[in-house]
Amino acid sequence: MSDKPIMAKATAVWLCDNTTLTFVQIADFCGLHPLEVQGIADGDVATGVKGFDPISNNQLTQVELDSAQANPQHKLKLKFNASAQGEEKRRGPRYTPLSKRQDRPASIYWLVKFHPELEDAQISKLVGTTKPTIAAIRDRTHWNINNLDPIDPVALGLCKQSELDAAVQKANAKRAREGTAMTDDERRKLVSTESSLGMSPDSKMPTSMAGLETFTLSDDTPVEEEEVEDKRDIRDADSFFNLPDDVDATNDDEDDDDR
Repeated sequence: MSDKPIMAKATAVWLCDNTTLTFVQIADFCGLHPLEVQGIADGDVATGVKGFDPISNNQLTQVELDSAQANPQHKLKLKFNASAQGEEKRRGPRYTPLSKRQDRPASIYWLVKFHPELEDAQISKLVGTTKPTIAAIRDRTHWNINNLDPIDPVALGLCKQSELDAAVQKANAKRAREGTAMTDDERRKLVSTESSLGMSPDSKMPTSMAGLETFTLSDDTPVEEEEVEDKRDIRDADSFFNLPDDVDATNDDEDDDDR
């Protein structure tokens, strides 16, 4: 159960308008900064926000409010609500935005490949997926397994680095108690050079593009033909220019006509 009221800023607006509580008392009760409460009282903050009555909404008792107004050192206490017990305990996988759901299989693949100590429940909690999906990627029976590249879920924004580190430490501690913890040498073998650099050793070409089905990338470059040294005697003009016989005959006829 939270120790702060719902609609905290609207509650602070109501308390500033309807009580004689100090800014510190209101800030402590609503989880705000005293200067922010002062801004609400001056009309500089939360302009247009309608006040939310904590008494009529079962968050504060009148007796508690009267005690706080009589004693500036008294700290307001949120009214106990039995039905709110355990409401903050999140069950099931975390919510993943629609724009990032397509990235989950790649992040699951990364976790399964580089952190095999993590259990399915931990992976499900980190990236917001289901255990059948994790099992399909582990068994390589996922429908898109051939097109998946492992990508760090932190880089994709699916979880925080602190959350991933905490899950890995917890999994390693459990394996250490069971005597099945991975050694440093075993962990180094999990990451290849291409994976650590985040690069694929093979260039990929989209096959769906028309006209590129038979196009391949090759490192072979055409070898230039070696230049052949011309050993002809340049002193002989006919051999140098390699004029055909019929050209010489034509030239002789033209000379006769001119004469």
